[in-house]
Amino acid sequence: MSQHKPTLVILAAGMGSRYGGLKQIDAFTPEGDTIIDFSLYDALEAGFGKFVFIIRKSFEKEFKEIFNKKLEGKAEVAYVYQELENVPEPYINPERTKPWGTGHALLMTKEVVQENFAIINADDFYGKEAFHVMAKSLMATDANSYNFNMIAYLLKNTVSDHGFVSRGECEVNAEGYLTGVTERTHIEKTDKGLFRKDDEGTLIPIEEDTVVSMNFWGFTPKCFEFGAALFETFLEENKENLKAEFFLPSVVNEILQSGNATVEVLKSDAQWFGVTYKEDKEIVQTAIGALKKDKQYPKYLW
Repeated sequence: MSQHKPTLVILAAGMGSRYGGLKQIDAFTPEGDTIIDFSLYDALEAGFGKFVFIIRKSFEKEFKEIFNKKLEGKAEVAYVYQELENVPEPYINPERTKPWGTGHALLMTKEVVQENFAIINADDFYGKEAFHVMAKSLMATDANSYNFNMIAYLLKNTVSDHGFVSRGECEVNAEGYLTGVTERTHIEKTDKGLFRKDDEGTLIPIEEDTVVSMNFWGFTPKCFEFGAALFETFLEENKENLKAEFFLPSVVNEILQSGNATVEVLKSDAQWFGVTYKEDKEIVQTAIGALKKDKQYPKYLW
C-alpha cells in the first residue's frame, strides 16, 4: 500500500479564448475566490499533499501572488511552464499562438511529479466528493503499477447553455474499466437534444447519459513512459497546422492500447460545473453561492 500523499496537477496554461480572458484567476464569489480555490480546498481536505500548477510565464506573477500565500504551510507547491517553444527544435513555429494542448501539458510535469497524482482543469468545479474518491484510490495504488483511473461524469451534467463544449467521450466495459476515449471537440445543446459534430462538421445526436471525461485523471508516475514518442509523431503529422492540439485522451488511448495498463472509471455524483463562456459565469456564481450558504464551504476558504 502506498500511503504517500498524492499530488494534484492543475492545468492552468489555457488562454480562455472563448471566455474572453484568464478565467483561471477570475473571481467567482464576493470573497474573491477563483474556481481553483475550491479545488485546492477540497483536495487538501481529501488528503492531497502537493500542488503542481502548469502555467505560462506571461501570467506567472499574478498567479503566484494569488496562490502562494494561500497554500503556504499547508502543502508543497511547484510550477511548470507550458510554452510554445517547449517542443523539439524542428517543430518550433513562430506563427503559432495556441498552446499545444493538455497532453503536452502533462508531459511538462515529468521532472516534478514523483508520486501518484491526479490532474484537473483549472476552470472546472468538480465537487468535494470527486476529490475524496480520487485521493482514496491514489493512496491505495502502488506507485510502480500501471493502474490508472478517471472520474467520470454524465454528459448532460456538463454542457453549457451558451455554446458548444469539448468533452472526452468514454467507452467503458462491463467491469468498469475504460476501453477508449474520443475527444469530441464540439458538443452542443439544442432544443432537440444534444449533438456532436463529426469530422465533416455534420451534427450527430449524442446520448445525454454518455459517460464523459472532464480531464480528472489519476495516474502513477509510470504514465510518463507513454506520451513522449506519441507527441513527436503528433508534431510530425501536424507541422503545418497552427491549431492542432495534443489532447490528454490521446495519451490515455496510447496507455490503453499498450495492453499493460488499466484505467478504472470512478463514478461521481458530484455536481460539476464550469465556465467555457462568459455567460456561464453567473450560473457558476449562483451554484457556488448556494454551496457556501449551505455551509458546505466556509465563507472564507483561507
